[in-house]
Amino acid sequence: MPNFDYIARDASGKRVKARAEASSEAALLADLAAKGLAPIRVATAGAARAGGRVGVRPLSASYRQLSELLRSGVPLLRALRLLGRGKSNPALAKAWSEVADAIASGERLADAMGRHPRIFAPVHVAMVRAGERGAFLEPVLARLATLLEQQADLRGRVIGNLMYPLVLLLVGAGVVVASLVFFVPKFQDFFDKLPSLPLATRILLGASEALTGHSVLLAIASAALTAGIVVLARKPAVRFWCAEHFMRVPMLGPLFASIAVARFSRMLGTLLENGIPMLQAIEIARDSAGNPVLSRALHSASEAVRQGEQLSRPLAESGLFSEDVIEIIAVGESANTLPSVLVRLADTLESRIDRTLSMLLRLMEPAMLLVIAGIVMFIFLALVVPMMQLSSQL
Repeated sequence: MPNFDYIARDASGKRVKARAEASSEAALLADLAAKGLAPIRVATAGAARAGGRVGVRPLSASYRQLSELLRSGVPLLRALRLLGRGKSNPALAKAWSEVADAIASGERLADAMGRHPRIFAPVHVAMVRAGERGAFLEPVLARLATLLEQQADLRGRVIGNLMYPLVLLLVGAGVVVASLVFFVPKFQDFFDKLPSLPLATRILLGASEALTGHSVLLAIASAALTAGIVVLARKPAVRFWCAEHFMRVPMLGPLFASIAVARFSRMLGTLLENGIPMLQAIEIARDSAGNPVLSRALHSASEAVRQGEQLSRPLAESGLFSEDVIEIIAVGESANTLPSVLVRLADTLESRIDRTLSMLLRLMEPAMLLVIAGIVMFIFLALVVPMMQLSSQL
């Protein structure tokens, strides 16, 4: 009998990853259901993952299109075949085509989507599975499309707001490097004839010599440093330490904490609105948090909820959630309106993020211009002061 690798969640929401032997995939799914496990992904052992990653917006558009087709009365299999004939994104079209083939062979939509984890994230599969079980698949797909659109909008606003300072920083660094490589060395022969040089001039000449005379060593050192950072960044302990200390940076730390909390709130609220049990929803949101500090806090929250406590207490202990956010979550839990409260909270936090980013940009732009101007003035004075001293001696 063939072996299957599967990822599932038990009744408490805990993620289970294992390999099992079964006569067919349908038999394995029946066995998992008998054990109280909700499968997220099932694949033949050793099978390659089909398809590559696709963008958030194309995936959101496909969910929206599928929802509209189902609302119009188009059968699921026919709607999936239509998505599989799409031309704008071949990888996504191929995935939908393979999902349609699996549906035609008798599988459920969520199980078929779980075969493509690089395209359909666990949170998508869980929401679709809940929609299938509750017979409200079309609104679930519409909400999923909205969730992806809102996440893409938040990411786009953050990246767009940071683009101008980044370009300004790169241009300033390029001007400084070009000056040290092409402009400063032309004065080297002149300065070699002088008996003494100011400290600023010696620093400038040393930096220029390092860039022009030891460029290979600098490139090797930079590559080694980059490789070391990449290796360390893959270690969970290092990532948690960096994230924890970054959160303490004035202004930037609270900003990125708010982004993580907004993402979590929208994710958890959407999952709960679509009928996902609390423990399973917290675990899925934890997997999609993208922040090690928040992920650890959600682990503690999951244990607390499993023991009958409220969600707000362990979240408050993480330090990522402000007092007003914790109060809103606590009120939502008491009033049994937590899903809608979390979605509205995400909207509020995203508005705060936009205002904070706008304020930071207004402060960063003149500050960066002053820093670049200061560096250029330093280079100018380091070159001119020795000439002025020489002319005064003559």
